[in-house]
Amino acid sequence: MPEIFSGSDLKSTKQTNQSDENHTDVNATTFDQSDNSSSADQGDDIKSIDHQRQILRGVRTKRGFRRGAHRTEVDSQFLSKDGEEKHRKRSVEDYSEVIGRRSSTRNPIAAFAPKPFRTKFSTQGKEEEIILVLRKHPITQVKWLLIAFTLSLAPFLFGSIDLLGFLPGNYQFAGLILWYLMLTGFVLESFLTWFFNVYIITDERIIDVDFLSLIYRNISTAKIDNIEDVTATTGGALKALFNFGTVSIQTAAEKREFEFEDVPRPAQVTKLINELILEEEREKIEGRVS
Repeated sequence: MPEIFSGSDLKSTKQTNQSDENHTDVNATTFDQSDNSSSADQGDDIKSIDHQRQILRGVRTKRGFRRGAHRTEVDSQFLSKDGEEKHRKRSVEDYSEVIGRRSSTRNPIAAFAPKPFRTKFSTQGKEEEIILVLRKHPITQVKWLLIAFTLSLAPFLFGSIDLLGFLPGNYQFAGLILWYLMLTGFVLESFLTWFFNVYIITDERIIDVDFLSLIYRNISTAKIDNIEDVTATTGGALKALFNFGTVSIQTAAEKREFEFEDVPRPAQVTKLINELILEEEREKIEGRVS
């Protein structure tokens, strides 16, 4: 039997259906709003990520620019240093095996004096460096030392003979003073002749100073690039024992031949001069000659 609905029942049913539809619409609207809000949040996140990426790219670019600028500055410094190095005059320590490791000589009376301390000469150039100062070996000065020692004892040896006994005592004393003054003059002259008769080797030339007396000296020079041949001569048991000899230098200068007589270590002196000749040739090749 069919069900019979009254008007009130139909009305309530209709209201219920409408409320269900309204509720469905509200839920759909809520879901739409939540979807829109989630999509908006995702868009903001994407924008913030893109913004951070742009910032990182800017920082990396800035760092790369700074690194590139730093590299350019360092390279320019190295290039400038290389340019200075190319035109810089090398020190003797850079190329010499004979003098390179030796310390400066502070002994003013040394016969073999590498890099002498606070030593200058009158014609020395502004950038000229004294490499070696040579004198005759001290053993060669024994002769005049023995003569001076013997003469200093002469008054006592001849005093027993009384050669000046015919003179008054005052004259004998004056004669003794005169004798020792003459002996002092002899010793002083012999020492000064040895001390100032020197051979100087610089990084530019060789110099031979002949000190003949207190009022006369002869100075001869030759450029390193004018040296043609260098030989060392050592002969005799005494020279071999004390390691001294003569270094002969042939040049194309005004004075054709230089002789460093009786100098210590003649083999090392010869090697040093050959090193200077090679360095002079290297300077010409590399363009470091002013």
